[in-house]
Amino acid sequence: MSDMKGKVYLAGAGPGDAGLLTLKTAELIKTADVVVYDRLVGKDVIGMIPESTEKIDVGKNAGSHPVPQHEINRILAELALEGRKVLRLKGGDPFVFGRGGEELEELISRGIEFEVVPGITSSIAAPAYAGIPVTHRDYCSSVHLITGHARAGSEVDIDYEALVRLKGTLVFMMSVSTAGQIARGLISAGMDENMPCAVIENGTRPDQRKFVSVLSDMEDMVNRNEVVSPAVIMVGKVCGVPDSFDWYDHLPLKGRRILVTQPASRSSRLSEGLKKLGAETILYPCIRTSALRPIDPPFEEYSVLVFTSAEGVKSFCGWLLEEGRDMRALAGRRIACIGSATAAALEGYGLAADFVPQVYSGEKLGEEMLSAGFIGPEDSLLLLRTTEGSDGLLNVLNDSAIRYMDYPVYETAFVSHDEKAEDSDIVTFTSRSCVEGFVRTQRKDRFDGVKALCIGLQTEEAALRYGFDTYVSDAATIESMIGKAREIL
Repeated sequence: MSDMKGKVYLAGAGPGDAGLLTLKTAELIKTADVVVYDRLVGKDVIGMIPESTEKIDVGKNAGSHPVPQHEINRILAELALEGRKVLRLKGGDPFVFGRGGEELEELISRGIEFEVVPGITSSIAAPAYAGIPVTHRDYCSSVHLITGHARAGSEVDIDYEALVRLKGTLVFMMSVSTAGQIARGLISAGMDENMPCAVIENGTRPDQRKFVSVLSDMEDMVNRNEVVSPAVIMVGKVCGVPDSFDWYDHLPLKGRRILVTQPASRSSRLSEGLKKLGAETILYPCIRTSALRPIDPPFEEYSVLVFTSAEGVKSFCGWLLEEGRDMRALAGRRIACIGSATAAALEGYGLAADFVPQVYSGEKLGEEMLSAGFIGPEDSLLLLRTTEGSDGLLNVLNDSAIRYMDYPVYETAFVSHDEKAEDSDIVTFTSRSCVEGFVRTQRKDRFDGVKALCIGLQTEEAALRYGFDTYVSDAATIESMIGKAREIL
């Protein structure tokens, strides 16, 4: 074991929505050597952890502790004693009923450096996403956080009479199993049995559920709706605010489950756009792209360079820079891109596309270049594509006797998953290879009745071969796909 001591960062991961993560914790996720996380950390937050970072799941379920607290304390200390930068990710805030203090005591006893990064607690965030303000001057002027969870073998010790006298909003955490005890305790202490109450399950997450009733019905409400942890229970007049406050449940795609099949490097824009509309997105990157090396495309010998994807742009332009050259080497050559996203990738290198077709497909790219007079018999084209590019563009060029070289600059590999297409409301495809990759991972070749949102006609053609019920975005852009999803779901 190394004599050099590392450092532990005890950080709150927030209530589940990755958008509520603090900037400081997001940076620590990128730079930590190892991340130790628990069950309440949102899956999107866990998805932010780099593949190269060691991940240790010490998750706990109510009544079941796969890794006991004393063992978690030991793990954190020993990782730090190895000289590592340790990020301890805890759901919500580490000090709001998160037992963060116990973990720090172990670190202090062993002389290990630490830092605490607060997180947004679900006791406030879940009500906010449910449209319930924890304070409102027309209803109350205080809010109180209480744990309804007791140590094994003991009863919940709550001074109900004191809570009733406060006349504020009461937020009970870790209290699903004791909801009946809490309701009876408050009523016995003098609280009106018709006091409004609410239960919010999976607060801030796409599968959030909210139930509102009165105190005397609270236990039955929890039981008949089969509420499970994580959930917060609220008691107070604020639970009776108008339903118009509930902005989250009114999002247009709330409750919809969408599989996003782009490569992981490109999936965030589509996924994030859908999540902003309330959808639950399942990242299902069924293809992985990687630049081919070594390459030596003879671009000087061709008058037109053709890119059919952003990956092709990045690989080729990256190769130029690796060779100690820059974009000036392309002077005198015209550049065609299959669509706006590919053209945008080109702009990232300081170059503007000379031609982008109105319909984004390989076949239409070839046809429109010819009909617009952008290319003719005197031209020669260098197609900078994947190793398994489609034949649509090649067929057009062959039929028109246009000289070209099909030069692969990146390759595509398929990634396996266990998620089933039928478990989602719709599957999104941004390329033909995404369709092929998805089909391979599903271990069947017919998807009749499964909705598929395709970025263009070429992608739709591939999806139709497997029986998908297809929809095509109005334009081959991520923004258009998001708009079409809202329209059809």
